Amino acid sequence: MSMSELLLLFVVSLLANLLSALAGGGAGLLQLPALLHLGLPFAIALATHKIASVALGVGATLRHWQTGQLNLKFSAFILLAGLPGVWLGTQIIVSIPELWAKLALGVLTLALGLYSIFKPNLGLNPQRIHRDTKGLSIGAAVLFVIGILNGSLTSGTGLFVTLWLVRWFGLDFTRAVSYTLILVGLFWNGLGAIFLAQQSPVAWTWLPALIVGSLLGGYLGAHWALLQGNKLVKRSFEVLTIVVGLSLILKN
Repeated sequence: MSMSELLLLFVVSLLANLLSALAGGGAGLLQLPALLHLGLPFAIALATHKIASVALGVGATLRHWQTGQLNLKFSAFILLAGLPGVWLGTQIIVSIPELWAKLALGVLTLALGLYSIFKPNLGLNPQRIHRDTKGLSIGAAVLFVIGILNGSLTSGTGLFVTLWLVRWFGLDFTRAVSYTLILVGLFWNGLGAIFLAQQSPVAWTWLPALIVGSLLGGYLGAHWALLQGNKLVKRSFEVLTIVVGLSLILKN
């Protein structure tokens, strides 16, 4: 690649992951189309994007871990519920009609943003709910399904996790984004990247620019979210879900 193309990759990755770290997902909205536009086939672009997206989790972890607000037992619960779904998603991706899968993802993502808009107090004040056996079972089942989407589709699934943690478990938006960026960005995407890299070639020479942009974007977005609080994070979530949803619908 030329230096101008590498610089473009870095800038796109930085912006995409900064927004993702602020809103709790959606980095693939800009990053994956950029890889496709620069000439990568879809399968190679997806595997490359998944590997680079792990750096978002690393950058966000460096910032969010400093707050000491993550509950290790709840973190383990999210991982155990979602990781099997991620693995399953990477195995069935080849059999999913891409057009209809992305269209459905766009409709669901748009619905997330609209739901949050019409619930003005959603995620602003934390509450501890659905932590009994029934509540945890339902929560785990939904996280498993989102894990399947994470392993098989390209963007937006982190936004699903963020809203589910807010709506079902009563987390505020800032705390939910912390869990999403660390657990989904680092571990879910890491597992997906491993299995996708086994099924498709990876554009290794493109990764340095993407990884540096993801690291910086993840750290800066997480830092800004922690400084500004729930209202900004909620608004960022709503804007990004609507943009991602409409983009997927119009493209497909």
